[in-house]
Amino acid sequence: MPAQTKKAHVDDAKLLKAKGRSQPARPTLSAAQKSANQLLKLGLRTDMDLALHLPMRYEDETQVMSIHEASLRGTQVVQVEGVISVSDIQYRPRRQLVVTMADDSGQLVLRFLNFYGSQTKQLSEGVRIRVRGELRHGFFGAEMVHPSYKVVLEGAPLPTSLTPVYPAGEGLSQAYLRKAIAGALTRIDWQDTLPATLLTELKLDPFEAAVRLLHNPPTEVDEYALTERSHPAWIRMKFDELLAQQLSLKRAQNARRARTACALPTVGKISKAFLKQLPFKLTAAQQRVLDEIRHDLRESFPMQRLLQGDVGSGKTVVAALAAVQAIDSGFQAVLMAPTEILADQHFRKIAAWMEPLGVEVAWLTGSLKKKEKAAANARIESGAARLVIGTHALIQDSVQFDKLGLVIVDEQHRFGVGQRLALRNKATDPNSNDTAAHTVPHQLMMSATPIPRTLAMTYYADLEVSVIDELPPGRTPVVTRTIDQNRREEVIARVHAAAQEGRQVYWVCPLIEESEALQLQTATDTYAMLAEALPDLHIGLVHGRLKPAEKKEVMDAFSAGQIHVLVATTVIEVGVDVPNASLMVIEHAERFGLSQLHQLRGRVGRGAAASACILLYQSPLGGTAKQRLMTMRETADGFEIARRDLEIRGPGEFLGARQSGEALLRFADLATDQWLVEKARNLAQTLLQSEPAIVGSHLERWLGGREDFLKV
Repeated sequence: MPAQTKKAHVDDAKLLKAKGRSQPARPTLSAAQKSANQLLKLGLRTDMDLALHLPMRYEDETQVMSIHEASLRGTQVVQVEGVISVSDIQYRPRRQLVVTMADDSGQLVLRFLNFYGSQTKQLSEGVRIRVRGELRHGFFGAEMVHPSYKVVLEGAPLPTSLTPVYPAGEGLSQAYLRKAIAGALTRIDWQDTLPATLLTELKLDPFEAAVRLLHNPPTEVDEYALTERSHPAWIRMKFDELLAQQLSLKRAQNARRARTACALPTVGKISKAFLKQLPFKLTAAQQRVLDEIRHDLRESFPMQRLLQGDVGSGKTVVAALAAVQAIDSGFQAVLMAPTEILADQHFRKIAAWMEPLGVEVAWLTGSLKKKEKAAANARIESGAARLVIGTHALIQDSVQFDKLGLVIVDEQHRFGVGQRLALRNKATDPNSNDTAAHTVPHQLMMSATPIPRTLAMTYYADLEVSVIDELPPGRTPVVTRTIDQNRREEVIARVHAAAQEGRQVYWVCPLIEESEALQLQTATDTYAMLAEALPDLHIGLVHGRLKPAEKKEVMDAFSAGQIHVLVATTVIEVGVDVPNASLMVIEHAERFGLSQLHQLRGRVGRGAAASACILLYQSPLGGTAKQRLMTMRETADGFEIARRDLEIRGPGEFLGARQSGEALLRFADLATDQWLVEKARNLAQTLLQSEPAIVGSHLERWLGGREDFLKV
């Protein structure tokens, strides 16, 4: 609350008090209203949302056994019934509600360490209860701690199906959810969105039968198949979800193709001169990908292509050639990178290729002085700068293009959808009457994090994907070693030997506990330690807190060979290209993700010298950390690393979805359901071409008009 508002609120309260009136009471929500609000927080707005809010597990409450029989079962979840003989609040060793219940075969103690006052009344002597929990044998005999329970009458019937347990938010009881879902199931339209002939062909259960079984599974159902989500009812739900996602993304792709872009058909004088001056020949993979991009740029609808390739596969030169095609066709191109270091690396490399050909390349970042920014903006707006390279500064309102035809976004997953859209919209002038001013630029996105095929098919179904799956000749393989922190002295000796041979070294420090301040301290401490241990070497330090000019000065000195060892945080993860650097030491490697380790390792092995990457780790290692380090030792193939990374982390973290809030699949698991992705993808293509009614009803059922729900 703003200070002035808060003060006014307090003054009003004093005035009311002085007049003998109290402040108007804030409206209190009823329990039902609170629960309804909780449903909204879970995204449960309609009856169909509730029907598709499926259980995460089940409890078997269909059987009751005697206390004596249950006590012979060992440590497992059981259900018993009896009458409370003692109910007492005890204070040693801590405050707890202790209830003793009994049946004809014996007694059972129930302990509630956290309890409400209402429970002491509910669980009073003489009350019959049915209890479910894990029975253990304590000092005073058989007992359960915090079991689930319900008050029942003698002879009360048992459930005839397994009891569903639903995902629930705080303050939302399972009883309320079950009642709300049961009510929804009586009101929804059960008509199947897929015709019976298609269900037979795909060997899928009918929608109604599948949903009803998952909410109320009969006792004879295969409980393992339910838990593992391999039951035919689960297969139907997963397929429907994947189909909705594929339809949504493909429909978005079709809508994009209906928009107008300026065709960029010319591979002319500059393109030919550019290729001729390159000191190397494009690999077959680079040429294939370039042909795909050139084909798209000639179209009159906007290209939306993802260019992915392993570290060092040569994506930059392909992007530059795409930009040259736009320039040859009379348009401007822009390249946006997430960090100034990466943007600077692109600028140096591409400007060195472009400027001898008479192409002006502008540089725009947030660190430029006001006059420099104004000068760059003027060259961009006038069209003098044909190619613009920079960071987020490119999306500022002050940046106006003359004739933007191609947008290139590097490390696209590091930008939000809004940022990418803002850059794309720089080509549009809403105030202009010229049709060309309302066209959409072609868009090329780049990623050095290879994306496994199934993930690409699922989350990038609205994009064309090009893959550079071949490294340029001359790239030396990097030997990877894992070494315990206790052997740090040996590593320092190896660093010294490499520097004496004229080689340069990276020493990377991790992010600790998500704190940039702690990360900075680690890098500073390591810098001081190495400076003391290696007094005859020049040690440099670069981290995110340095001013851009300071960062640039250190990186320039390292590139020029004036610094032997560069201590760095992960700001050097992408874009840094120093061929003379042949040794990489990664401190606390167990704290990095696989993708990040692979990116960092890609900073060495760029020259002719044999290169090595040392992963320093702190033992003991956890299971996941062991898997990651073993993968790094075993393979340098980015696609294999990406596949294993997906297995370890799952699609949410792999795609950075936690950071960007992207909605992921609720039911399908890409590790086990790849075969369903293929089926859903093929059917989506068919339905979009010939069955618009089915498409509409299926998307309405699964997305409820919120088609962005499953989009990346």
